[in-house]
Amino acid sequence: MRRPFFPIHPFTHSPIHKLRTHLAVWHFLALCFILISFTASAQPAWEFSGYLVNLPVYQDNPSGPLYMTFPEQTFLNLTRLRLRPTLNLGDRTRIALEHEVTALYRTDVLPLYQQAADITNRQRFDWRWYPLQEDYLTVSHFIDRLYVWHEFDFGEITIGRQRVAWGSGRIWNPTDLFNPINPAAFDKLEKDGADLLSGKIFLGNFTDLTLVYNPRREVKDHNGAFRFRSNYRSYDLSLVGGYFDRRVILGGDFAGNLFTAGLRGEGIYAVSRNAGEENFLKFILGLDYQFTSKLYTLAEYQHNGQGRRDPRRYDYAALLNGTVINLAQNYLFLQALYQLHPLVNGGLGYNRNLDDNSGFVSLTLSYSFRQNIELSLGGQLCHGRTASEYGFYPQSLYLKGQLFF
Repeated sequence: MRRPFFPIHPFTHSPIHKLRTHLAVWHFLALCFILISFTASAQPAWEFSGYLVNLPVYQDNPSGPLYMTFPEQTFLNLTRLRLRPTLNLGDRTRIALEHEVTALYRTDVLPLYQQAADITNRQRFDWRWYPLQEDYLTVSHFIDRLYVWHEFDFGEITIGRQRVAWGSGRIWNPTDLFNPINPAAFDKLEKDGADLLSGKIFLGNFTDLTLVYNPRREVKDHNGAFRFRSNYRSYDLSLVGGYFDRRVILGGDFAGNLFTAGLRGEGIYAVSRNAGEENFLKFILGLDYQFTSKLYTLAEYQHNGQGRRDPRRYDYAALLNGTVINLAQNYLFLQALYQLHPLVNGGLGYNRNLDDNSGFVSLTLSYSFRQNIELSLGGQLCHGRTASEYGFYPQSLYLKGQLFF
């Protein structure tokens, strides 16, 4: 699961920790060279792409007795450079790397985010380094993807840090056991990579079985899952199951048409092996409709059985360390996207916590300045009582410039 928005990372890298990290990288590179030797007859071909993003943000922080340590306003500037070199060894083997360099400047140290970890709970290795870390400026670089992919006649296998996208929801993905994103986070373009061994077996047209293994530091914390995917008439269907976070998981998803609208849903039931933790059901149901070639609308409901209906029982610590992305049980997200001009698009979204009646409005306006350059203006306006979920989120106004290459 992803980290909270704009975390501040503690510098805790010991020499032994760095040695283990470097050994893990070298072991992976050794595996790559072995695969290269097996495919030496193939003609290597390099691909290179990436993007540069600059995101200045102004935030008006909540006020009141609970937020006395918060500054009234905060300015942040986040710059990301993501490099994507890929080595293709013929048509069936690929070695891919995605390396990101991030610079974060902030006018104040935000105490709310100091618990963030360097790695997510789906990453076995800490591949993040800090050339510069001061109170108001942090520069880091990290490996977010590093994997070997190979295709056989009967399937494919991927080894390393990779992205696995499960589920059919547009806003929430209960069946995404690897790296779901909080819909309130507007700073993230990519889902975090997960350290996995994954394989897919082809069983027929539009039918396959995916197996995934996620190693952890302790054997008892290792995770594993499967996903069987097929289709029936106009619907894509899948069944998922596995063992994640010491929970037995069973669920699935579907996507298809209801008359001229799109209908999708997904959900899981989790049986916990953790002491004192309850079993829970989590699911979404969504409907979207393209009214015209310019107007698209979406409505999506989420039931989060892992959350609480009483704000006094919210698990804020889990939200801040990234193990959950929502605190309550019932949510509704409404969205409309409209093309104002072939180069200009506008968006309006509203997410409401149906339990504590807090929520936020998101506004976006984007302009495709060039084929590979996009400029965006956005805002996130939050409302809610003190101690409600979105009551402690800041009011945010941001610009975003993206250059793709």
